[in-house]
Amino acid sequence: MTASIGPCVDSPFHDAREDLQSAASGVGRQTPQSQSPSYRIAYADAEFLLRDELRGVRLQLELMKPELVQRDLGVCSTVVIFGSTRIPEPAAAQAALAEAERAAAQAPDDDELARTLQVARRIAAKARYYDEARRLGQIITEVSQTNGHREFVVVTGGGPGIMEAANRGAQDVGGKSIGLSIVLPREERPNPYVTPELSFQFHYFAVRKMHFLLRAKALVVFPGGYGTLDELFETLTLIQTKKVEPVPVLLFGREYWQRVINFEVLAEEATIGAADLELFQYVETAEEAWALIRDFYND
Repeated sequence: MTASIGPCVDSPFHDAREDLQSAASGVGRQTPQSQSPSYRIAYADAEFLLRDELRGVRLQLELMKPELVQRDLGVCSTVVIFGSTRIPEPAAAQAALAEAERAAAQAPDDDELARTLQVARRIAAKARYYDEARRLGQIITEVSQTNGHREFVVVTGGGPGIMEAANRGAQDVGGKSIGLSIVLPREERPNPYVTPELSFQFHYFAVRKMHFLLRAKALVVFPGGYGTLDELFETLTLIQTKKVEPVPVLLFGREYWQRVINFEVLAEEATIGAADLELFQYVETAEEAWALIRDFYND
């Protein structure tokens, strides 16, 4: 059997899978030589691939696997949705707030319970963003995934909170969405709304962040913490330095973002240019966000 290496060319060599099967078929004829780790085929030797010297190979594999899978599944472009893992749907936020209020009322002198109550109030105040992210996932997917097209596919970090909401919105309307998870010591499994065949796991933050932008037609950033800020500023830097083509960068919730980051002071201090303030826009609703994306690409 020959292995296809292109639309017009067949290779005379067996492909890698066939040779791996041939090697496995010799298990019954094991010898000290064939049982030695050195005898394993390199691409099937997990211990070899985990060596420090193979980091470059692992980086390449991690870059290529999601790229090839998305290409095979016809994903042409994406809308990236970032945001906090700590913002749950409103019902859950209200339940947590009620429990915190009950506990604090029973022990009014407990400083730790008072802090817990304050956190619960802040989270409950932001829970509306879960609904907006879910609605945005619905709107984008309803418009973009018709007639088998895979344009403007929702992509998130695959986790809970705002990311879950966006993936959930896509599933609500029968569409596919992507999750780019990262291996962390205490990170949860991908949220249940990510399309299984588009659920990816990364070891390298850098490669994961590259995949967020490789097909991105827009970036929508909900309130979030260090990770969200990291992804936002990397995107703004790439656009500012013209390393990528401009795309809509939409900050969801003007009040939150203007309280957390004083972009105007950066311009006043001349550490960014005045024109850099135009690299992003504030939005408050899913409908407003989609209208800006749609208008940017002339409907």
